[in-house]
Amino acid sequence: MSLINTQVKPFKATAYHAGKFVELSEESLKGKWSVFVFYPADFTFVCPTELEDLADNYAEFQKLGVEVYGISTDSHFAHKAWHDTSDAIKKVNYALIGDPTGLLSRNFQVMIEEEGMALRGTFVINPDGFIKVMEVHDNGIGRDASELLRKVKAAQYVASHPGEVCPAKWSEGAATLTPSLDLVGKI
Repeated sequence: MSLINTQVKPFKATAYHAGKFVELSEESLKGKWSVFVFYPADFTFVCPTELEDLADNYAEFQKLGVEVYGISTDSHFAHKAWHDTSDAIKKVNYALIGDPTGLLSRNFQVMIEEEGMALRGTFVINPDGFIKVMEVHDNGIGRDASELLRKVKAAQYVASHPGEVCPAKWSEGAATLTPSLDLVGKI
């Protein structure tokens, strides 16, 4: 079953954020848009390139009122150690959530049980805690923050413009569609 339009399940987790350990839960997400970015492990190869790309685009997410969370099955202690030793991860100003029990990874259906690590899963969550975008990659395929920004903007547009939809390659300011009987067969 797809997780689209389902509510984030209850969780409690510790994250490394802004030089501190902070407690987070599903309640922490309420009232703002959120992006969960699951990745396999700290101190690896593709993961720091993705998290650095998100860090380089974090201000754009913030302008949209979106909070970003990186999540792996490492502990929050490992996240701090990685942050302290990696030039790429030093750029990260968003929370890195530790999921050592795998609860979040299982809740979002990205856990690789035999490896104890998560797939590369990306989830856009609306202010009411419902999943609006979901994308899961094989761990050898890195993600692109600019494409994620486009999807967030589309999700926000659709949420604030009932009855309209964003066509393929839609970008902010481009024309949208209003599905109707008159539009059938005309696209």
